[in-house]
Amino acid sequence: MDAYSSERDLSYSKFDAPILIAGSSDCALERARRSVEPFQARIGASLTLADAKQRIESQPAASAVWIELDEDGGEPMDDLLTLIARDALDERYGAVVSIARPLIDPVFAALRESPVQVLIEANSAERAAALALATSKVPLSTNDVAADRNAEQLRQLSDEVGRIASTLARLSAGPGGTTAIARTEPAAGAPAVSAETVRSIIRARRLRARYFQEELFADPAWDMLLDLLQAEISHLRVPVSSLCIAAAVPATTALRWLKTMVQQGIFIRRADPHDGRRVFVELAPEASRALCSYFAEVGPVAVI
Repeated sequence: MDAYSSERDLSYSKFDAPILIAGSSDCALERARRSVEPFQARIGASLTLADAKQRIESQPAASAVWIELDEDGGEPMDDLLTLIARDALDERYGAVVSIARPLIDPVFAALRESPVQVLIEANSAERAAALALATSKVPLSTNDVAADRNAEQLRQLSDEVGRIASTLARLSAGPGGTTAIARTEPAAGAPAVSAETVRSIIRARRLRARYFQEELFADPAWDMLLDLLQAEISHLRVPVSSLCIAAAVPATTALRWLKTMVQQGIFIRRADPHDGRRVFVELAPEASRALCSYFAEVGPVAVI
Protein backbone atom coordinates (compact mmCIF):
# COMPACT_ATOMS: atom_id res chain seq x y z
CA MET A 1 0.00 0.00 0.00
CA ASP A 2 1.30 3.47 -0.86
CA ALA A 3 2.48 5.30 2.25
CA TYR A 4 0.82 8.54 1.09
CA SER A 5 -2.83 8.62 2.09
CA SER A 6 -5.31 10.35 -0.22
CA GLU A 7 -6.87 11.88 2.88
CA ARG A 8 -3.79 13.96 3.65
CA ASP A 9 -3.95 17.70 2.97
CA LEU A 10 -1.80 18.44 -0.11
CA SER A 11 -3.53 21.73 -0.92
CA TYR A 12 -0.85 24.19 0.12
CA SER A 13 1.90 25.18 -2.28
CA LYS A 14 5.29 23.52 -2.41
CA PHE A 15 7.06 26.62 -1.12
CA ASP A 16 4.70 26.87 1.86
CA ALA A 17 5.60 23.32 2.80
CA PRO A 18 8.84 22.64 4.66
CA ILE A 19 12.09 21.31 3.28
CA LEU A 20 13.24 18.08 4.89
CA ILE A 21 16.97 17.41 5.19
CA ALA A 22 18.79 14.19 5.99
CA GLY A 23 22.47 13.45 6.32
CA SER A 24 24.94 10.66 6.87
CA SER A 25 26.71 12.57 9.67
CA ASP A 26 26.44 15.70 11.80
CA CYS A 27 28.81 17.48 9.40
CA ALA A 28 26.66 16.44 6.46
CA LEU A 29 23.53 17.78 8.12
CA GLU A 30 25.26 21.10 8.80
CA ARG A 31 26.25 21.40 5.12
CA ALA A 32 22.66 20.66 4.14
CA ARG A 33 21.35 23.35 6.47
CA ARG A 34 23.81 25.91 5.06
CA SER A 35 22.62 25.06 1.54
CA VAL A 36 18.93 25.45 2.34
CA GLU A 37 18.92 28.43 4.72
CA PRO A 38 19.65 31.12 2.05
CA PHE A 39 16.28 30.30 0.47
CA GLN A 40 14.56 31.38 3.70
CA ALA A 41 12.44 28.25 3.53
CA ARG A 42 11.26 26.41 6.62
CA ILE A 43 13.31 23.33 7.47
CA GLY A 44 10.82 20.77 8.68
CA ALA A 45 13.33 18.36 10.18
CA SER A 46 17.01 17.39 10.21
CA LEU A 47 17.16 13.62 10.16
CA THR A 48 19.51 10.68 10.15
CA LEU A 49 19.29 8.38 7.16
CA ALA A 50 17.63 5.72 9.30
CA ASP A 51 14.87 8.11 10.45
CA ALA A 52 14.37 9.98 7.19
CA LYS A 53 12.47 7.29 5.29
CA GLN A 54 9.71 6.99 7.90
CA ARG A 55 9.41 10.78 8.25
CA ILE A 56 9.17 11.33 4.50
CA GLU A 57 6.51 8.63 4.17
CA SER A 58 4.41 10.30 6.88
CA GLN A 59 5.02 13.93 5.84
CA PRO A 60 1.86 15.46 4.30
CA ALA A 61 3.87 17.57 1.82
CA ALA A 62 7.31 19.03 1.34
CA SER A 63 8.86 21.72 -0.82
CA ALA A 64 11.84 19.45 -1.32
CA VAL A 65 14.01 16.81 0.28
CA TRP A 66 17.74 17.45 0.57
CA ILE A 67 20.02 14.49 1.33
CA GLU A 68 23.68 15.10 2.15
CA LEU A 69 26.01 12.09 2.00
CA ASP A 70 29.66 12.24 2.99
CA GLU A 71 29.98 8.49 3.65
CA ASP A 72 28.33 5.26 2.57
CA GLY A 73 25.15 4.82 4.59
CA GLY A 74 24.62 1.21 3.55
CA GLU A 75 21.11 -0.22 3.50
CA PRO A 76 19.39 2.82 5.13
CA MET A 77 20.94 5.03 2.44
CA ASP A 78 19.86 2.69 -0.36
CA ASP A 79 16.30 2.46 0.99
CA LEU A 80 16.03 6.24 1.34
CA LEU A 81 17.36 6.89 -2.16
CA THR A 82 14.95 4.34 -3.63
CA LEU A 83 12.07 6.10 -1.88
CA ILE A 84 12.93 9.60 -3.10
CA ALA A 85 13.59 8.30 -6.61
CA ARG A 86 10.06 6.88 -6.69
CA ASP A 87 8.51 9.98 -5.18
CA ALA A 88 10.40 12.31 -7.53
CA LEU A 89 9.08 10.34 -10.50
CA ASP A 90 5.59 10.71 -9.05
CA GLU A 91 6.24 14.47 -8.65
CA ARG A 92 5.45 14.40 -4.93
CA TYR A 93 8.37 16.77 -4.27
CA GLY A 94 11.70 17.80 -5.72
CA ALA A 95 14.85 16.25 -4.33
CA VAL A 96 18.56 17.01 -4.16
CA VAL A 97 21.22 14.47 -3.23
CA SER A 98 24.66 15.93 -2.52
CA ILE A 99 27.42 13.34 -2.30
CA ALA A 100 31.13 12.73 -1.94
CA ARG A 101 32.83 11.46 -5.11
CA PRO A 102 33.34 7.84 -3.87
CA LEU A 103 29.54 7.44 -3.64
CA ILE A 104 28.80 8.03 -7.34
CA ASP A 105 28.22 4.40 -8.24
CA PRO A 106 25.88 3.30 -5.42
CA VAL A 107 23.90 6.55 -5.54
CA PHE A 108 23.44 6.46 -9.32
CA ALA A 109 22.39 2.81 -9.10
CA ALA A 110 19.78 3.55 -6.43
CA LEU A 111 18.33 6.65 -8.09
CA ARG A 112 18.05 4.99 -11.51
CA GLU A 113 16.57 7.43 -14.04
CA SER A 114 14.63 9.61 -11.63
CA PRO A 115 14.63 13.44 -11.91
CA VAL A 116 16.51 13.83 -8.61
CA GLN A 117 19.20 16.54 -8.72
CA VAL A 118 22.59 14.97 -7.89
CA LEU A 119 25.54 17.10 -6.77
CA ILE A 120 29.09 15.82 -6.38
CA GLU A 121 31.32 17.86 -4.06
CA ALA A 122 29.46 20.92 -5.32
CA ASN A 123 30.11 24.60 -4.62
CA SER A 124 27.54 27.01 -3.22
CA ALA A 125 26.33 28.22 -6.63
CA GLU A 126 25.70 24.66 -7.82
CA ARG A 127 23.85 23.91 -4.60
CA ALA A 128 21.65 26.96 -4.99
CA ALA A 129 20.89 26.11 -8.62
CA ALA A 130 19.97 22.52 -7.76
CA LEU A 131 17.59 23.57 -4.99
CA ALA A 132 16.04 26.17 -7.27
CA LEU A 133 15.32 23.46 -9.83
CA ALA A 134 14.03 21.04 -7.19
CA THR A 135 11.65 23.66 -5.82
CA SER A 136 10.55 25.21 -9.08
CA LYS A 137 8.25 27.73 -7.39
CA VAL A 138 11.00 29.17 -5.18
CA PRO A 139 12.12 32.61 -6.42
CA LEU A 140 15.86 33.29 -6.45
CA SER A 141 17.02 36.37 -4.54
CA THR A 142 19.07 39.14 -6.15
CA ASN A 143 22.16 37.63 -4.52
CA ASP A 144 21.74 34.38 -6.47
CA VAL A 145 22.88 35.63 -9.87
CA ALA A 146 25.44 32.83 -10.25
CA ALA A 147 22.86 30.24 -9.25
CA ASP A 148 20.38 31.67 -11.75
CA ARG A 149 22.97 31.41 -14.52
CA ASN A 150 23.73 27.81 -13.59
CA ALA A 151 20.05 26.94 -13.59
CA GLU A 152 19.65 28.40 -17.09
CA GLN A 153 22.62 26.35 -18.29
CA LEU A 154 20.99 23.22 -16.92
CA ARG A 155 17.77 24.01 -18.74
CA GLN A 156 19.74 24.29 -21.99
CA LEU A 157 21.49 20.97 -21.46
CA SER A 158 18.71 18.79 -22.84
CA ASP A 159 18.49 20.84 -26.03
CA GLU A 160 22.25 20.54 -26.59
CA VAL A 161 22.22 16.79 -26.14
CA GLY A 162 19.20 16.54 -28.40
CA ARG A 163 21.24 18.12 -31.17
CA ILE A 164 24.01 15.58 -30.55
CA ALA A 165 21.50 12.75 -30.80
CA SER A 166 20.21 14.10 -34.11
CA THR A 167 23.74 14.40 -35.50
CA LEU A 168 24.60 10.83 -34.49
CA ALA A 169 21.39 9.59 -36.06
CA ARG A 170 22.19 11.30 -39.36
CA LEU A 171 25.73 9.88 -39.35
CA SER A 172 24.49 6.35 -38.70
CA ALA A 173 21.95 6.57 -41.51
CA GLY A 174 24.36 7.97 -44.08
CA PRO A 175 23.72 10.86 -46.51
CA GLY A 176 20.07 11.71 -46.97
CA GLY A 177 18.83 9.22 -44.39
CA THR A 178 17.35 9.57 -40.94
CA THR A 179 17.42 6.95 -38.22
CA ALA A 180 16.42 7.50 -34.60
CA ILE A 181 18.80 6.41 -31.87
CA ALA A 182 17.33 3.06 -30.82
CA ARG A 183 18.33 0.25 -28.51
CA THR A 184 18.65 -2.37 -31.23
CA GLU A 185 21.46 -4.63 -32.37
CA PRO A 186 24.00 -2.71 -34.46
CA ALA A 187 23.85 -3.31 -38.20
CA ALA A 188 26.19 -5.97 -39.56
CA GLY A 189 29.23 -4.67 -41.37
CA ALA A 190 29.70 -1.47 -39.36
CA PRO A 191 33.11 0.08 -40.16
CA ALA A 192 35.90 -1.18 -37.93
CA VAL A 193 37.76 1.28 -35.70
CA SER A 194 40.92 0.31 -33.83
CA ALA A 195 41.22 0.84 -30.10
CA GLU A 196 44.59 2.50 -30.68
CA THR A 197 43.00 5.12 -32.92
CA VAL A 198 40.52 6.09 -30.24
CA ARG A 199 43.15 5.97 -27.48
CA SER A 200 45.38 8.30 -29.52
CA ILE A 201 42.58 10.82 -29.85
CA ILE A 202 41.84 10.68 -26.13
CA ARG A 203 45.53 11.18 -25.31
CA ALA A 204 45.74 14.14 -27.69
CA ARG A 205 42.69 15.74 -26.07
CA ARG A 206 44.14 15.36 -22.59
CA LEU A 207 47.52 16.79 -23.67
CA ARG A 208 45.89 20.15 -24.35
CA ALA A 209 45.62 20.70 -20.60
CA ARG A 210 49.42 20.94 -20.42
CA TYR A 211 49.38 24.13 -22.44
CA PHE A 212 45.97 25.70 -21.88
CA GLN A 213 43.31 25.74 -19.21
CA GLU A 214 41.27 22.57 -19.58
CA GLU A 215 38.02 24.54 -19.21
CA LEU A 216 38.63 26.07 -22.65
CA PHE A 217 38.01 22.69 -24.26
CA ALA A 218 35.22 21.28 -22.10
CA ASP A 219 33.21 18.88 -24.27
CA PRO A 220 31.88 16.19 -21.94
CA ALA A 221 29.53 14.56 -24.45
CA TRP A 222 32.33 13.91 -26.94
CA ASP A 223 34.77 12.77 -24.25
CA MET A 224 32.25 10.27 -22.89
CA LEU A 225 31.41 9.03 -26.39
CA LEU A 226 35.10 8.41 -27.08
CA ASP A 227 35.63 6.64 -23.76
CA LEU A 228 32.69 4.33 -24.31
CA LEU A 229 33.75 3.57 -27.87
CA GLN A 230 37.23 2.65 -26.68
CA ALA A 231 35.73 0.41 -23.99
CA GLU A 232 33.41 -1.27 -26.49
CA ILE A 233 36.27 -2.04 -28.88
CA SER A 234 38.39 -3.36 -26.02
CA HIS A 235 35.50 -5.38 -24.53
CA LEU A 236 35.62 -3.46 -21.26
CA ARG A 237 32.77 -2.37 -19.00
CA VAL A 238 32.59 1.23 -17.78
CA PRO A 239 31.02 2.10 -14.41
CA VAL A 240 29.39 5.49 -13.88
CA SER A 241 32.24 6.81 -11.73
CA SER A 242 34.84 6.05 -14.41
CA LEU A 243 32.77 7.69 -17.12
CA CYS A 244 32.43 10.85 -15.02
CA ILE A 245 36.23 11.01 -14.81
CA ALA A 246 36.55 10.52 -18.57
CA ALA A 247 34.24 13.51 -19.18
CA ALA A 248 37.02 15.84 -17.95
CA VAL A 249 34.57 18.26 -16.33
CA PRO A 250 33.36 18.59 -12.72
CA ALA A 251 31.67 15.39 -11.63
CA THR A 252 28.30 17.05 -11.08
CA THR A 253 28.32 18.36 -14.65
CA ALA A 254 29.44 15.00 -15.99
CA LEU A 255 26.62 13.18 -14.21
CA ARG A 256 24.01 15.56 -15.60
CA TRP A 257 25.31 15.00 -19.11
CA LEU A 258 25.34 11.25 -18.55
CA LYS A 259 21.73 11.20 -17.35
CA THR A 260 20.62 13.29 -20.30
CA MET A 261 22.49 11.10 -22.78
CA VAL A 262 20.70 8.08 -21.28
CA GLN A 263 17.35 9.85 -21.61
CA GLN A 264 18.13 10.66 -25.25
CA GLY A 265 18.92 7.00 -25.97
CA ILE A 266 22.60 7.62 -26.80
CA PHE A 267 23.84 5.72 -23.75
CA ILE A 268 22.40 2.60 -22.14
CA ARG A 269 22.51 1.67 -18.45
CA ARG A 270 23.37 -1.92 -17.56
CA ALA A 271 23.01 -3.21 -14.01
CA ASP A 272 26.03 -5.06 -12.68
CA PRO A 273 24.75 -8.64 -12.22
CA HIS A 274 27.24 -9.17 -9.40
CA ASP A 275 26.76 -5.89 -7.53
CA GLY A 276 23.34 -4.29 -7.19
CA ARG A 277 24.94 -1.02 -6.14
CA ARG A 278 26.80 -0.47 -9.40
CA VAL A 279 25.69 0.41 -12.92
CA PHE A 280 27.66 0.14 -16.15
CA VAL A 281 27.19 2.47 -19.10
CA GLU A 282 27.60 1.58 -22.77
CA LEU A 283 26.86 3.06 -26.16
CA ALA A 284 23.46 2.44 -27.67
CA PRO A 285 23.90 0.30 -30.82
CA GLU A 286 23.02 3.09 -33.25
CA ALA A 287 25.31 5.52 -31.42
CA SER A 288 28.12 3.00 -31.72
CA ARG A 289 27.48 2.55 -35.44
CA ALA A 290 27.34 6.33 -35.92
CA LEU A 291 30.74 6.80 -34.29
CA CYS A 292 32.31 4.00 -36.34
CA SER A 293 30.85 5.50 -39.53
CA TYR A 294 32.18 8.92 -38.55
CA PHE A 295 35.73 7.65 -38.04
CA ALA A 296 35.59 5.68 -41.28
CA GLU A 297 34.52 8.80 -43.17
CA VAL A 298 37.17 11.17 -41.75
CA GLY A 299 39.88 8.57 -42.39
CA PRO A 300 43.43 9.38 -41.25
CA VAL A 301 42.65 13.02 -40.51
CA ALA A 302 43.58 13.88 -36.94
CA VAL A 303 40.33 14.00 -34.94
CA ILE A 304 40.59 15.80 -31.61
